[in-house]
Amino acid sequence: MLNCKIKQIGNSVGIIIPNEIAKGMSLKPETEVIIEIRKKGNPLKDLFGALPEISHEDVKKARKDLESKFF
Repeated sequence: MLNCKIKQIGNSVGIIIPNEIAKGMSLKPETEVIIEIRKKGNPLKDLFGALPEISHEDVKKARKDLESKFF
């Protein structure tokens, strides 16, 4: 996977492939490639709602358990 920014090139936009990646894949000008484009998301937004809800009572119990083991 390659993370990059889209650049303005004349009236179009383009993606610059770093030289080390181009050399590693033997890419030369005019080589046809297939690119999968996905907009980079906000990782916090992706995680929102992913964890189960924990009740206040469960938090109190877990805190008591930890306190009894470490203090």
